[in-house]
Amino acid sequence: MEFAAKFRAALCALALCVTAAPFAHAQTFNTIAPYAILMDADTGSVLFEKAADQLTSPASLAKIMTAEMVFYEMAEGRLKLDDTFTVSENAWRRGGAGAGGSSMFAQLNSKIRIEDLIKGLVIQSGNDSAIVLAEGIAGTEEAFANRMNARARELGLNTLTFRNAWGRFDPQQKVTMRDMAKLAIHIIKTYPDMYRYFGEKEFTWNKIRQLNRNPLLFMDIGADGLKTGNIDDAGFGLVGSAVDNGQRLVLAMNGLKTARERADEARKLISWGFRSFDARTIYTEGENVGVAKVYGGAKGEVPLVAAGPVKLLVPRGSAERMTGRIVYQGPLVAPVDEGAQVARLKVFRGSTLALDIPLKTGEAVAQGTLSQRAMDAAMEFGIGTFRTYVLKK
Repeated sequence: MEFAAKFRAALCALALCVTAAPFAHAQTFNTIAPYAILMDADTGSVLFEKAADQLTSPASLAKIMTAEMVFYEMAEGRLKLDDTFTVSENAWRRGGAGAGGSSMFAQLNSKIRIEDLIKGLVIQSGNDSAIVLAEGIAGTEEAFANRMNARARELGLNTLTFRNAWGRFDPQQKVTMRDMAKLAIHIIKTYPDMYRYFGEKEFTWNKIRQLNRNPLLFMDIGADGLKTGNIDDAGFGLVGSAVDNGQRLVLAMNGLKTARERADEARKLISWGFRSFDARTIYTEGENVGVAKVYGGAKGEVPLVAAGPVKLLVPRGSAERMTGRIVYQGPLVAPVDEGAQVARLKVFRGSTLALDIPLKTGEAVAQGTLSQRAMDAAMEFGIGTFRTYVLKK
């Protein structure tokens, strides 16, 4: 029986952890990066992770969130590429070349087009361009950082906390590599026309030519964007993406000791990811993944489906055990609308959470009759009493 059929047969509808058939010999990867995660952008599969949920200082990786904010403002029609922002004294003094950090060399009181500020931000990693954009959008850096945090929560990136737009050290400014990778995938999928700026290899402003600081762009591995960061508190970090034969991988890593280590480890991890995994479809589009129990409904359960095909990247020749779990808070209370996101499918490869996707209801469930609701209430009370008894023992 093929892998997908084995997995579907094993997945229990009652939100229990179940086991699919194991593979043969396992392949592993070791990295000196203290924090790292490698994800397949299409499926959301995690190919590799190491301390991916530990908080770390982002340094200039924070500018990826700044870029998302700018792209979002443009998508909402509040900004255009030809709009201009003025370089304040604050941006010039704190983010300019004289401050000692990365800069696009913006001149004091000059007006700069949004498109050029974007290039200065993501190609040259300009601290000045980040501050100009923050002040232009929100009035102050502090107000912009508050908006960054609110926007991160809207996107479900609950571990990202920002205190400024350009990565200046702040003990409260922390991120995880998992959510940084998810942020990168969001940008790639949501703003493809804007994402291309991350892949431009150079930019000249104020007659000063600077190369993109992302070393992956100058390697023959299909890399096409995102950026680097470096701060004493966190070491050298990188969020990068590459495409090979139509497959896109996204890497987020931090804590390397040198820029050379960062480049070497990133190249090795991405290359390993492309050659070591196969894609498997475990559920076709619209296929029932499982069911959720319904309280007080005309039916006692509702089918759960994913938004599209459910695909998983599995290691070639791996012996790691694959387990699947449907997770929801239940039972659901009728009436239940069709298409409501009520559960998640979590698939583990060994101890690694390889896939975590939302599930929605495949149909509506109306409220049941008075007798049906009374029966469900009695059953739920009995189960609740039993659970209380067991816990007390």
